[in-house]
Amino acid sequence: MKKSFFTVLMFLCLALTLSAQGSLKGTVMDDEGEAVIGAAVVLDGTKMGTVTEYDGTFAFGNIDPGTYTLKISYVGFSDISQEVNISSGETDLGTMTMELSSIGLNEVEVVASVAIDRKTPVAVSTLDGEEISELVGNQEYPEVLRKTPSIYVTKQGGGFGDSRINVRGFDQRNTAVMINGVPVNDMENGWVYWSNWAGLSDVTSKMQVQRGLGASKLAVASVGGSINIITNAAEMDKGIGVSMSFGNDMYQKYGVVLSSGLMDNGWAITAQATHTRGDGYVDGTQFRAYSYFLSLSKTFNKKHTIAFTGLGAPQWHNQRNAAGRFDNINLQTFEDRGIRFNHLWGNLNGEEFSFRKNFYHKPKFFINHYWNVSDRTDIKTSAYVSVGRGGGTGPRGRIDNDNAGRIFDSFSGFGEGIHDENGQIRWDDIVAYNQGQNVDDFGGVKATDGDFNNLYTTTRSGDGFIRRASMNEHNWTGILSTITHEVNDNWDLVTGIDGRYYVGKHYRRVEDLLGNDAYLSTSDVNNSNNYITDEGRADGNVIAYNNDGIVAWGGGFAQVEFNKNNISWFAALTGSQQSFKRIDYFAYDSNDETRETPWVTSYGGTIKTGVNYNFGINNVFFNAGVTSRQPIFDDVFVGFTNDVEYGVRNQKIYATELGYGLRHKFVNANLNLYYTKWTNRRISQGLDVTLPDGTEVEGRAIFTGVAQRHMGIELEAEVRPIKYVSLDLMLSVGDWEYADNFDATIFDEDQNEIGDATIYGKDIKVGDAAQTTLNVGLNIYPVKGLKIYADYYFADNLYADFNIDESQFLSPGAQVAKLPSYSLVDMGFSYRLPIKAVDITAIFNMNNVLDTKYISELETNIVDDANTEENEFMNNRGFYGFGRTWNLGLKFRL
Repeated sequence: MKKSFFTVLMFLCLALTLSAQGSLKGTVMDDEGEAVIGAAVVLDGTKMGTVTEYDGTFAFGNIDPGTYTLKISYVGFSDISQEVNISSGETDLGTMTMELSSIGLNEVEVVASVAIDRKTPVAVSTLDGEEISELVGNQEYPEVLRKTPSIYVTKQGGGFGDSRINVRGFDQRNTAVMINGVPVNDMENGWVYWSNWAGLSDVTSKMQVQRGLGASKLAVASVGGSINIITNAAEMDKGIGVSMSFGNDMYQKYGVVLSSGLMDNGWAITAQATHTRGDGYVDGTQFRAYSYFLSLSKTFNKKHTIAFTGLGAPQWHNQRNAAGRFDNINLQTFEDRGIRFNHLWGNLNGEEFSFRKNFYHKPKFFINHYWNVSDRTDIKTSAYVSVGRGGGTGPRGRIDNDNAGRIFDSFSGFGEGIHDENGQIRWDDIVAYNQGQNVDDFGGVKATDGDFNNLYTTTRSGDGFIRRASMNEHNWTGILSTITHEVNDNWDLVTGIDGRYYVGKHYRRVEDLLGNDAYLSTSDVNNSNNYITDEGRADGNVIAYNNDGIVAWGGGFAQVEFNKNNISWFAALTGSQQSFKRIDYFAYDSNDETRETPWVTSYGGTIKTGVNYNFGINNVFFNAGVTSRQPIFDDVFVGFTNDVEYGVRNQKIYATELGYGLRHKFVNANLNLYYTKWTNRRISQGLDVTLPDGTEVEGRAIFTGVAQRHMGIELEAEVRPIKYVSLDLMLSVGDWEYADNFDATIFDEDQNEIGDATIYGKDIKVGDAAQTTLNVGLNIYPVKGLKIYADYYFADNLYADFNIDESQFLSPGAQVAKLPSYSLVDMGFSYRLPIKAVDITAIFNMNNVLDTKYISELETNIVDDANTEENEFMNNRGFYGFGRTWNLGLKFRL
């Protein structure tokens, strides 16, 4: 009886306690009225914490009455700290607005066409700066995107900054890369070299991958998609930050950041600098890199703000990528000598020295003006300039002894010629030979040059080596201006202009004579007997070629947007004029008018539309569009000459997507279906033809309408089953093939029809990127400030890189070499510990924890012959991915 009485009393007390407790709810929005999804909401002094829902709402229950401090935080926004009084019943805080923590950041995102969740109808993945900082470690900057759908990243040869990225099976020439909305793809050929942007990981506020058509209003080369990098803006809060990081193979990185905060005079300044160095995972790939970043902003009044941003990353690094007669290293060599093996380096005077060295500095400076013309109209303008200087080195010349001057296919001959028994280049012996000394197995003593004071010289195919540098410099200016007008509460009109002017300078120079007294240059028709005695940057030190590529670009765009209730819709039209000119200083006489071509102009554009519909925690979207894409510089000028190929036509890209999104307290998910057809490509190929009378003549076949078809499904999800655990899931399954067979008529040099040819491309798989990728990630938050993660990554259906006009595809039945599938495991942690005025963060990452050995890419297409026992696949040129690597970093913020 007593036991029953106490039980009833206990429940009565509990009921009275619960009835005395209160609850708390509210909504978090940004300064544009959009819900902030996933913001951390904590009731200080308690263990209560949650995140905002898809509509920005949050709620707590069972709170003891009293006064608390509510703290709300989200990356890129200033924290909210608000005192709240809790009594019995419900306390509703209403709507709270989070302000951006950086001046002008919101405006930059508008210029850059950053997609908005549940509004912009495109397939998108976004990484914030904090996540990038935690994951990148000593990886390449693009590698942080490996966990996103339809992305394939490799390190290529393994040199610092030599990584590459594919989006939906399209390489970097067909993926638009932008910094703050400004294109950075090379204006002549579309390439992006990530070593030029090695410092970006330190200053990124947000990186967004928009697959497919994307949200950019510019006419950019986004066949596969676009990568938009938003840099930090001048910060509102004053502070100092110091960072240091260490890793495998002597990797070291040091950085400092200073921020003035918003000063009384309206100015705010943020500056950052880093230094990175190491020996490189691959043998003989030392590197030294620096980066700098400066952001200044001035708010004059409510109508006008000006912001300046400058960034650059001067660097040099030795490489393993090769070309010409030095490119025949194959997979079997790596099997025999290890995946770190590099055949292009050795020691010169006790220091590491390589045939292949990349050095470059490509600073970019922006000045942005934000003008709020009225409550309904604003103009955002970005003017920019980029000045690139640098190049890459390689061999020039030979050693008289054939065995000394070339690399063996099998590499069984190490210990002979220019390599020692370890496969390293005998640099000291090469220098000695170039100076006339007798070197064993170099084929005797080098002769002097009677035409040059009986000194020691060499030339393109002469006796002795030099190291040359292929220089690619540019001067690039541009302006991008966007006008946004709010017609009414539901309709917006966006228009703008995009202007660019680019001069690319291409030439070679003598970088190191390697003991020779001079190098004889014979390629300049205006000075065909030029002995060069200077090294590096010097007047007259130009060899092999010297030409300018000039590009003038003018574009305009218009977009209409509709937003009402749960529907958002847009339609966009872009148009562009592209003009090319080429000036050749070597191949044409200085008095020859044809040394400078006339402008060659083409027109292109894009039309696209999309719609998004939200219903509760769900949304669906659809988009479609077509792009008429102008030819690149190298397609217009034939064979690196001033001859113009007037027959080249615009390529066509047709694309469509269908997507579904889910935003729930426990699950965020996106599912996309896509279809892209890239067509009207043109291939010109020289072919030998046997005439009916048995005569063999050389002809040229023009294949038109060459097309690829890329379609697939993408899934990206975050699951939060319990408070301290989250799961990340990514799955992409692609089906990327050539669309058909392609026919051509063969003509001789007099344009007489002499035959026909067919490329048998139908159903041939597109190579160079894994068509199936999977990533499963586990994140654990055991205590406040500590995050532990583990990722499992799987890649399959990866095929060799090849050109569809290679000879094997001129006959039916050709195949593409398929690489073995592989899986990788990464693990790490980050721990943030605020101690009074100092915020300390420790980061540790280990990539490829299991030290898995895998082939990441092939550069040739050699398929095993079923009729032989020989493993011909191992004769392919290609690269293995890195084994186990690690890094440990510390950051201090005052």
